Amino acid sequence: MKPPLKQQKNSWKSDERFIEADTKNFNLILFAFVVGAISGAVGSVFRLALDYINIFRDHLYTGAGSSGPASWILPILLAVTGIGVALFLVKQFAPEAAGSGVQEIEGALDEIRPLRWKRVLPVKFVASLFSLGSGLLLGREGPTIQLGANVGKMIKDIFRQPDNENNPLVSAGAAAGLASAFNAPLAGIIFVIEEMHGRFRYTFFSVAAIMVASGTADFVVRVLVGADPVIKMMVFPDPPLSGIWMFILLGMLFSFVGYLFNKLIILSLDFFGDLSKTTMVLSAVAAGLVIAIVGIFYPKMIGGGYNTIRIVLDQSFTLRFLVVLFLGRMLLTIFSYGTGVPGGIFAPLLALGVIFGMLFGSIMQHYFPELVAYPGVFAVAGMAGIFASTVRAPLTGLVLAVEMTSNFELILPLIITTVAASLLTAQLGNQPIYTTLLERAEIRSK
Repeated sequence: MKPPLKQQKNSWKSDERFIEADTKNFNLILFAFVVGAISGAVGSVFRLALDYINIFRDHLYTGAGSSGPASWILPILLAVTGIGVALFLVKQFAPEAAGSGVQEIEGALDEIRPLRWKRVLPVKFVASLFSLGSGLLLGREGPTIQLGANVGKMIKDIFRQPDNENNPLVSAGAAAGLASAFNAPLAGIIFVIEEMHGRFRYTFFSVAAIMVASGTADFVVRVLVGADPVIKMMVFPDPPLSGIWMFILLGMLFSFVGYLFNKLIILSLDFFGDLSKTTMVLSAVAAGLVIAIVGIFYPKMIGGGYNTIRIVLDQSFTLRFLVVLFLGRMLLTIFSYGTGVPGGIFAPLLALGVIFGMLFGSIMQHYFPELVAYPGVFAVAGMAGIFASTVRAPLTGLVLAVEMTSNFELILPLIITTVAASLLTAQLGNQPIYTTLLERAEIRSK
C-alpha cells in the first residue's frame, strides 16, 4: 500500500534538501582544494623570491663586514629602501597589510574587519619581500597566512559563493598559508582550530576544508620548494623521566618572557603609530640604519632567524654570547614589528625560543650532567614554550616545533613545557598577542 500523497511530497522535499546539502558540501571541499593549491603556489613563489633576496643580502653584509666603511653604503641602502618601500605601499594602499595580518583574519572572521583581497594580495606580497629582505627581524609566516586567507576570500567572490561560505574558505586559506610557510600542514590545521576557535565555524565539512587546503598547500610547496624540514637538526632521544621537572621550570620561565614580549610589542607599535608622516619617514631611515649597522657587525642578530637557529644548535657559543644574542634579538624583533611593515613574529619567536632553550639546557647540563645529555632538547622545547606564552596556542606551538624539526620523540616534554608556559602566563594576565593586536586595531580605526 502506497503512503499518502502528503507523506510522499514531504519525503521528496527531504531528499531534495539532502541532495542540496551534499552539493554544497562537495563544492566547499572542491573550493578548499583550489584555495590550498593557489596558496601553496603563492607561498612557494614568495619563499623562493625571499631566499634569493636573503642570499644577496648576506653576500652584501659579508663583504661589508670584512671591508672598510665605504662598503657599508649598499647594505644601508638596501635596508633603508626596503623598509621605506614597504611602509609606503602599506600606508598608501592597504593599511591592513601591516604587521603579521593574523589579527586582521581573526577580525574578518568576526565580521568586524574587511578582507579587501584585490588590494591586500599584491601589497602584502610585494611589501613583505621588501620588509623581510631589508633584514628586519620578521617572519614569512604572517604574510603567507594573510595571503592564504585572502585567496580564500578571492575564490569565494569569484565563484559567487554565499556569504556563509566565507568563514570556512578564509579559514582554509589561513591554514594553507601557515602550512606553506613552514612545511607544517598539521600545525596549519591546529592553528585555525585553536587560535581562531571563537571565530572558526566548526562543522565536519569546515574542518575537512581546512585539512584539504592545508594538505594541498603543503604538497605544492614540497614539489616546488622541497620536502626537507625547515630546521635541520639532530633527532633527539627521549630525556630521562627524572629530568622532566626541568621542562616545567623552562615553561614557567617562558611565561615571563612571553608576558614581557607582548607588553613591549604594544608599546613599540604605539610609539611608531603616534608619529607624524614626516617623522615616520625619518624613523624608516633610522630603522634601516640600525638594522644595517647591526647586520654589518653582528649578522646573526638580523633576519627572520633560521640561520641563527642552525648556528645556535651547533653549540659553538658561550653562555654569555647566548644571553647577548637573546636580548639583542628580542629587542630588535620588537623594534622591527613596531615599525608597522608587513611581517610575522612566528619565526623570530621560534629563534628566541631556541636561543633561550639552548641557554637553559647548557646551564642544566653543567649542574645536572647525568640528566641532560643533549641541551638541544631544551631548544626544541623552547620553540613550543615561547609560542605558548605569547600566542597562547600551546597545541600549535607543540605541533609546529615537532613538524619543523622532526623530533616526534619529544612530545611529552613539549606538552609539559607548553602547559606550564600557557597556564602561568594566563595567571599573569597576559592576553594572546593576536587578541591584543585586534583590539588595538579596532580602537585605532574608530
